[in-house]
Amino acid sequence: MTDPHPQDRVLNAFAWAVHGYTAIGAALGLFAIEYAVRGEYQASFLTMAAATAIDATDGTLARAFDVKHRIPIFDGAMLDNVIDYLTFVVAPVVLMLCAGVLPSGGIGMLIGGCVMVASAYGFCRIDAKTEDHYFLGFPSYWNVVALYLFCFSMPPTLNALIVLVLAALVFIPIKYIYPNRTRPLRRLTLVLTGVWALLTFATIIQLPNPSPIFLFGSFAYSIYYFVASFFLFARSLREGPSHQMTS
Repeated sequence: MTDPHPQDRVLNAFAWAVHGYTAIGAALGLFAIEYAVRGEYQASFLTMAAATAIDATDGTLARAFDVKHRIPIFDGAMLDNVIDYLTFVVAPVVLMLCAGVLPSGGIGMLIGGCVMVASAYGFCRIDAKTEDHYFLGFPSYWNVVALYLFCFSMPPTLNALIVLVLAALVFIPIKYIYPNRTRPLRRLTLVLTGVWALLTFATIIQLPNPSPIFLFGSFAYSIYYFVASFFLFARSLREGPSHQMTS
């Protein structure tokens, strides 16, 4: 085989660099777990936030450098899913158990296990991300769930109920907004997502006693996310079978 054109070599190197950027999330997931075990919850949340920032930007970089075609021997989608499961599921579940967000002992472990199993199902569905750019079933935003439950300091029993309901929603084929790709309400969603990111970061920085303004401002986005997702899903059902997903 002849050597590729110098420009192709550079672009291929950039494509590998994008995969390397994604892979940093694996290390961040490990750090988040270690911080949680040590009881350094703010550091754990900050590390998960960094992993979330990578996850929110690596897809755009991957498409920009056409990594799928430049490096066909490497499955970037699988790498992304492995890291997402670690940082969006395993790390926040460990934190919720260590911080006493969930009930102690076997009950808490059982609830954490339910989250792990439900999310494993969600990640393995081939239609988890629909062709019209939605998530099918509750997306595994357990890092966000863990943050709000941690901040609101509610009884572990109530937290357990909330977690179990959300875990059950993973199996129900409702479409949820994919913040940077769902077309309906996209502009509004992107603006609100940016505001949410700033408010959430400010909330984490102030742990364990965040400002109610930042905390509730951040939480308001979650309300918008669910309401907008259910509205768009209901609208797609009304518009007929061509707009509905298969369950």
